[in-house]
This record gives sequence, structure tokens and C-alpha cells, in this order.
Amino acid sequence: MPTTPPSLRPGDRVAIVSTARKVTREEVAAAVETLTSWQLEVVLGESITAEHHQFAGSDALRRRDFQHQLDAPDIRAILCARGGYGTTRIIDELDFSGFAQHPKWIAGFSDVTTLNCHLLTLGHESIHGVMPLLFGQPGGEAALESLRRVLFGEPMTFSVAAHPLNRAGTATGELIGGNLTLLQNLSGTRSDCATAGRILFLEDIDEYLYNIDRMLVHLDRTGKLRNLAGLLVGHFTDPHDNAVPFGQTAYEIVATYADKYQFPVAYGFPVGHEPQNMALICGRAAQLTVAAAGTHLQYL
Repeated sequence: MPTTPPSLRPGDRVAIVSTARKVTREEVAAAVETLTSWQLEVVLGESITAEHHQFAGSDALRRRDFQHQLDAPDIRAILCARGGYGTTRIIDELDFSGFAQHPKWIAGFSDVTTLNCHLLTLGHESIHGVMPLLFGQPGGEAALESLRRVLFGEPMTFSVAAHPLNRAGTATGELIGGNLTLLQNLSGTRSDCATAGRILFLEDIDEYLYNIDRMLVHLDRTGKLRNLAGLLVGHFTDPHDNAVPFGQTAYEIVATYADKYQFPVAYGFPVGHEPQNMALICGRAAQLTVAAAGTHLQYL
């Protein structure tokens, strides 16, 4: 069973860093204000304001910054400022041995799916949730509150309206998942997570419909879908199509492959690149119930 980091308490220090795309101090100002209102002390890493082309500093700088926050005994949680691209460039050179002795919450999504999966392969829970760049977005209040509740160890359950593509059933298993593109890119690497017996959640943004299909073909061919306990399908935001239409929506594409199996499936789960991006604990055992009245997810 994965290790759960200690819950935060008022007065704890938390760090904001960027493992991927560059970000300014102004862009995380709302996050600093919010975290301070939660009675946390905020430390900005050197990657915040650093710049190397599209990245938040060079690979060496981003790696050094993240490693420093991993090893710093006074830092109780690390929030990744934003996604984009870049985490996979530094993941293999990070040393998690000190972190393993003194785990702390690491939170983010999108490109940070790399960290969520890598930590789970090492036996640690982490948070797939809203990032500092997006703390002030309109409509994101519930997502932000869900992140606060997870960080401070408060109970959290989810109830979601029924969707016509849902497949009813009940499943238990550890939560795993995140951005579909990253999950496909991690296949065969040391950050690749086993999915058998687990509840997988998926989301993505700005992808062509044919590429969503191609990635799901890959996951299916590698056996990632075959022995799932259950599947949560989140936001597939701003999909693109070709001049000759693909002929299916993103959810219909997912259903093409999910329908080959018998596990329960819930569509429209509030996770992904939209304001309703509820914090999920990667590695935490949960029970998924999909029924005619809707979907319910609770941790065990």
C-alpha cells in the first residue's frame, strides 16, 4: 500500500516550483495569497521567474530546484506551478531517497502526471489537482477547496451526475491516472505504472480526435485497460478534428475501448483542464459506484 505523506498544519512551509513551462511571480500571486490564507508559509523556488526558452529555466536549474525542495526538511509540500512540457526531461535524475524517509505531498496535474506516476512506482501517494497558475480561475472554487481538504487530511467524497455512456457497477482499487498523452508517453519507462486492479482516471486537452484514438489503441494493446477495476473519464477539453471528420466524440472514442471489458465506467468526472478539476489522491484505495442515479467515489 502506498505511503501517505503527513497532513499539513497551520504554520507549515510549502514550496511552489515549476518542473515544466516558465511562469512569472505575478502568475502565482493568487496562489501565494490563497495559501497564506490557509495559514501556510509559501516559499517560491528558483524556477519561478527563471526562463530558458519555453522552460522555467534550464533542465539543470529545474532539477536542482525540485531536488532542493524534496530534500529540505522544513518544506512540507511541493506544489508544481503549472504544466506545459518538461517534467519528463528531469525525472530520471531526481533522487527520491531522502523523500522516501520523509515523504511530503507533491501536487499538480497535466505534465505533472509524470511525477504522480513516478511517485506511485516508488510507493508514495501524491495529488492530482489544480496548480498555482490556476488558483484564481473563475469557477474553480470547489476544485481549490478539494485540494485544501486533501492537503490538510480532511475527508473527501465525490458525487457526479449520471452520463448516458456510463456502465454501472462497483469497484475498489487504488486511483491512478492523469493526462492521457503523458500516460502514453510514460509507457515502457521507469515511471510507467501498472494498472491491473486499479481505478484509472483519464483527461486531456487540445488533442486531435484521431490522436486520442491512437493513444487509447496503444494503452489497450499494451494491456493497460484489460484488467482495470474501474475507469473514470474526465474532461477532454478543446479537441480538434481534421477536414475529414473522425466521426466520434472523445467520449465515444473512449467507449470504443472501454466497452471491450466489463469494469464500471463513469464519464463526465470533474477532473482535467477545466475549472472543475477536483483533487484526486494517486495511489489511495477507493470505492467507485456507478449507478443509474449517478457516480459516487469515496476513499477507503
